[in-house]
Amino acid sequence: MVWTLVADVVPLYPLYALLFAGTGLSDADVSALLALWSVTAVLAEVPSGALADRFSRRAALVAAGVLQALAYVLWTAWPGTPGFAAGFVVWALGAALVSGALEALLHDGLAAAGAADQFGRVYGWVSAMELLSQLPTALLAAGLYALGGFPLVGWASVAGCLVAAGLAARLPEAPRPPATGPDDEPGWWAVLRSGVTEAVHRPAVRAAVLLVVLLGGLDAVEEYFPLLARDWGVPVAVTPLAVLGIPLAGAAGAALGGRATAWRPRTLTVALGCSGAALVVAAALAAAAGLVAVAVGYALYRLVLVVAESRLQAAIEGPARATVTSVSGVGVELAALAVFAGYALGGLAAVAVLSLLLAAALPRLLPR
Repeated sequence: MVWTLVADVVPLYPLYALLFAGTGLSDADVSALLALWSVTAVLAEVPSGALADRFSRRAALVAAGVLQALAYVLWTAWPGTPGFAAGFVVWALGAALVSGALEALLHDGLAAAGAADQFGRVYGWVSAMELLSQLPTALLAAGLYALGGFPLVGWASVAGCLVAAGLAARLPEAPRPPATGPDDEPGWWAVLRSGVTEAVHRPAVRAAVLLVVLLGGLDAVEEYFPLLARDWGVPVAVTPLAVLGIPLAGAAGAALGGRATAWRPRTLTVALGCSGAALVVAAALAAAAGLVAVAVGYALYRLVLVVAESRLQAAIEGPARATVTSVSGVGVELAALAVFAGYALGGLAAVAVLSLLLAAALPRLLPR
C-alpha cells in the first residue's frame, strides 16, 4: 500500500494540462496528445501483461516507474509538442506494465500465503489509497508550483517515480513453479495466447472480464466532475475543494468493497442501482448540492467495482493472470469511449441510465 500511495502522488497529474497550454498548445493539440496516450496504452496492454506473466510482475512494476520518470524528464527538459508526444508514449507503456501485473502480483502473493480469499479486502484498500492520493497530490502540486513553477513540479515528479520504482523492487513476489526441463518454460507468445484464450473461452472468466469492462468504463465519468461543479454554479476558485469529496467517498466505498465480496448478487444489484439513482438525483438537481449525490453514487459504484475485480481474480485459473487482467483493461479503455460519447449526448443523466442498465444485468454477469 505504501508503494501505491507513492506511485500515485505525482505533482504533475493536476498540472500537466496547464503545462501544455503554457507552451502554446491548443485544446485540439492536447486532445491529440491524450488520444496518442490512449492508443498506445490499448496496443501495449495485453502484450505487457504477457511480459509480466512470462518474466516477473515485480519487475514490470519497477520498469513502469522508470518509464514514467523518463516521460516526465522529456516533458520537463524538452517542453513542446515533440517532447510531450514522446513522453506520453513512454508513460503509456509504463501504465500498461502496471495494468494486470499489480493485481496478479497481489493475488498470487496472497495465494502463496494461503490467504487468496483476502484479495478483495486488500485490493479494496489499494484502490482506496489510489483515490486518497489525490489529496496530497493536489497540495504538493500547489506548493511546488508556488516555489519553482513547472520545472520544480516536473523534476519532483521524476524523483517520486524513481522512488516508487525502488519501492516496487522490494515488493514480495510468489515463487513460480520450477520448470522440469529446458523446453517446459513457455515463451512470451505462448503466455499471451494462453491468457487471451482463457479470457475469451472460459465462461466464468469471460463473464467476469465483461463485467469488469462494463463497470470499469463507467469510471470515465470522473473526468467530468470539475465540469459538473462549474455548470452547477460552483466558483472556479473553489472547484478543486468542492469535488474533492467525490474521490474521498469513492475511497471509502472501495475500502468497504472487500467486505462486500461475500454479498449476494441481489444485494450488489441494489447497491449499483442506488448508485445510478443517486446520479439521477444529482442530474435532476443540477445544483451544487448535487455533488453530494454524485459522491454517494461514486462510493457505491467503487464498492461494486472492487467486488467485480475480486471475482475476476478468483475466476482465473491459468498462469497468465496478468494477461487475462490486461484483456479486461483493454476493454475498459474501449468502454470508456462509449461513456464519453454518452456524456456528450446526454450529460450525467446518460451515465446514470447506463449505470441502471448495468445494475439490471448484474445478476447474470456476476460470477459466484
